Amino acid sequence: MKVDVMLGYSVVGAAARAVELEQTGVDGLFTFENAHDLFFPLVAAAPVCGLDLLTNVAMAFPRSPLHLAHAAYDLHLLSEGRFRLGLGSQVKAHIEKRYGATWGNPVAHMRECVQATKAILDSWQDGSRVDFRGDYTTHTLMTPVFNPGPNPHGVPRVLVGALGPKMIEMAAEVSDGILVMPFNSDAHMRERTIPAIERGLAKAGRTRADIEVVAEVIVAVGRTEAELEASLAARFLLAFYGSTPSYRPVLEVEGWGDLQPELNRLSKLGAWDEMTALITDEMLERIAVHGNPKDCAAEIARRFADCDRICAYFPGYEPSDELIAEYVSEVKAACI
Repeated sequence: MKVDVMLGYSVVGAAARAVELEQTGVDGLFTFENAHDLFFPLVAAAPVCGLDLLTNVAMAFPRSPLHLAHAAYDLHLLSEGRFRLGLGSQVKAHIEKRYGATWGNPVAHMRECVQATKAILDSWQDGSRVDFRGDYTTHTLMTPVFNPGPNPHGVPRVLVGALGPKMIEMAAEVSDGILVMPFNSDAHMRERTIPAIERGLAKAGRTRADIEVVAEVIVAVGRTEAELEASLAARFLLAFYGSTPSYRPVLEVEGWGDLQPELNRLSKLGAWDEMTALITDEMLERIAVHGNPKDCAAEIARRFADCDRICAYFPGYEPSDELIAEYVSEVKAACI
């Protein structure tokens, strides 16, 4: 099992932080699209560390597949073959009102984003003509001046961040891997996620070995009472995710479906403290993992034994590098 952690949000200090995090024993670093561009920190990190690098996730719909292909190609080149392009869909309000882009059928649109990006990358690699024609994007022109040629490290993988069964099924069918969204639980993983992966693979005539499954996990870890208390800041992220209608199925599987509209109502009022207070200890335990490094590792091994990688989020608190190193060591030992 490989273990990844977040690099950070800003390009400022990203190179130095990548060097520090490599010393903790992690296998990779990921960036998240938040208040800063998520590609820039990876550009800073790629030349100074030997870790795998991942966008987790770049919002696909506001970007052209050509832009995504160029970014993926150059980061794969700069990192000497250690880059993965993780794509996500976001929700309608953010795509239209924050990005100023167009929202359509998210599964169909994401399918085209993945297929078009891969078609462009493949055309550069093997010299074939790019000829992708879809409902959301079309790419039929690639003159030599705009073609970087074959990447000496091969074609970078394109993964999809997904939670709903339709998106997961599509990702298993056409992408190189799935980033299982962090607002998840053991029951949801077994009852909804894994069956959707199996359906997508079967539809495409693929096997489990053809894709990479990456489990994203909200980790509330600590060794002392003070560290454990600080880690409880993760409740806020659970409340934030839970307020979003698209995450209601996770709550429904666990019998908490009625909580979602209340969290949504409070979010519109900006009542963040009240939202966070609604996240019980049981919810924290089932959706996140909570406890000392050994206990967190055991729970991760139980839930995600069939996954290839773990991306750990430490939301709302900053564990020391010593604590991260112990967590990583325990996860690797538990997932042998």
